[in-house]
Amino acid sequence: MSATLAAHRLKRDVVMSERMTVLVTGGAGYIGSHMVLALLDAGHRPVIIDDFSTGHEKLVPSGVPLFRGNVGDSALVAEICDSHKIDAVAHFAASIVVPESVTDPLKYFVNNTVNTTRFIAACVDAGIKRFVFSSTAAVYGNQDVSPIHEGANTQPENPYGSSKLMSEMVLRDSAMATDLSYVILRYFNVAGADPQGRSGQLSQPATHLIKIAVEAAIGKRAAMQVYGTDYPTPDGTCIRDYIHVSDLIAAHMAALSYLQKGGASLLANCGYGHGASVRDVLDVVASVAGQPLDVTDAPRRPGDAAVLVADSTKLRSALGWAPRYDDLHQIVSDALAWERINSQCGR
Repeated sequence: MSATLAAHRLKRDVVMSERMTVLVTGGAGYIGSHMVLALLDAGHRPVIIDDFSTGHEKLVPSGVPLFRGNVGDSALVAEICDSHKIDAVAHFAASIVVPESVTDPLKYFVNNTVNTTRFIAACVDAGIKRFVFSSTAAVYGNQDVSPIHEGANTQPENPYGSSKLMSEMVLRDSAMATDLSYVILRYFNVAGADPQGRSGQLSQPATHLIKIAVEAAIGKRAAMQVYGTDYPTPDGTCIRDYIHVSDLIAAHMAALSYLQKGGASLLANCGYGHGASVRDVLDVVASVAGQPLDVTDAPRRPGDAAVLVADSTKLRSALGWAPRYDDLHQIVSDALAWERINSQCGR
């Protein structure tokens, strides 16, 4: 065998060894479906588990193994891990609506904490060693400083944030007692859609500001409301760090690569480090759509913090993450394009 051919085969074998089979929970949902696309684009093998409480089959690419079920079903998780030889997990499945968590906290503790605990236990039993967990900036609650770094006190203002924080603790303590390694990513406000138009938000009723605003912009809803105009912010409305879903998923891919190379467990914020108010967002949506929005003011919603902006230094330094879509106009444009696609072809 020539040296050139041997080198080529060695390079091929190295590339193949780097391919992973990744179990994506909630892979038929908004963020999880983008993860599935990124894994396919990178040559990995995604496997999906989704109970379709909020997921959509149209977001599942053809040929990707799909299991209908709950992550709390330990027998099902064991079957998937064994039959597909799972190398790593990206855990997105969760209930995520803050106001609903206030009115129905038990739903959130059961689905987000109890089922995640069962899922982690099943993964440990199956010998899974790499775990990327979708957490939230809601664990921080109201803070006196901005941007918020990972060392800030965790003081959730709502059951959603509490349920996620408890899951973080379960994952951390489980990893200390086993050979499981993890990356916990605390999301700030995720928005936008796949720039190629392959996936986006389909949630009904919509609960995210940009999703609601682009629906209003194309006439899917007659009007919309701004919840709270008396916050201690420059224009009185809440300020959030909006991160493009594709940049968020790039952080997950970087986390998987980091763990694959033997990186130690870590926790990192996912955001850009600057925020936009509700009124800022509505102005951008109106500008991109080329028409004004019908907006009325409403009282504050329970559980909403005034300002949530990320310090993402750790994500950039530890995982080498660099955003590509750090522009509110880009985020809104992609969200609006996705909404128009689905308005034309139906749901």
